[in-house]
Amino acid sequence: MKKILISLIYIYIFTLSSYAAELNDCSVYSKLNPKYLACKATNFAKDTVNYQNKEWSEEKKKINEKKGLNMNIEDKFKELNIKLPEAKAPAGNYVATKITGKLLYISGQISIDEKGELIKGKVGKDLDSDNAYQAAKRCGLSIITQAKNACGGDLSKIKSCIKLTGFVNSTETFTEQPKVINGASDLMASIFGEAGMHTRAAVSTNSLPLGVAVEIDAVFELN
Repeated sequence: MKKILISLIYIYIFTLSSYAAELNDCSVYSKLNPKYLACKATNFAKDTVNYQNKEWSEEKKKINEKKGLNMNIEDKFKELNIKLPEAKAPAGNYVATKITGKLLYISGQISIDEKGELIKGKVGKDLDSDNAYQAAKRCGLSIITQAKNACGGDLSKIKSCIKLTGFVNSTETFTEQPKVINGASDLMASIFGEAGMHTRAAVSTNSLPLGVAVEIDAVFELN
């Protein structure tokens, strides 16, 4: 419909232009002169076409920027040699992700290694801070996988990471929970750049589901 309208406007311009010698300056004609009206109508039609072309150009620019962002994220995966894990189905009566308005909520993702095995243990006893950092990073990768699924495979739909809440299965004397959850925080920053900067909580707990070392949930803002 838009193309037909534009075509008609172009035909109109062509027809009227034969009556208007100065298309941009209608003051050369008396207001009672039919050529004045033809000139005004022609300029109005040209302005309409230019406005529509500008709108289409802006829309095309947004689409290209969106494609570029998604390509940049995929390129970042290759650059960092990152392979996203498979999305795990919920283990209870809840959903892995939920979108409300422009917010995407990701349920808690537990620490699972590259082989699909649980990373278990109590930090400060069975695992040290560095091992737990890697466990938190694995949680972060699962979060990104779930986010990608929720966005139909298009991570460019993510505007920013709002918050991460990390739980560390740790001993009473262990106090480096923030350092552990940095594993996920650093990952978000490396993948999404400035958009990956988020608020956060790093909490100690005396136990986690299935005995895992780390669990992290997340909130994202969508475009």
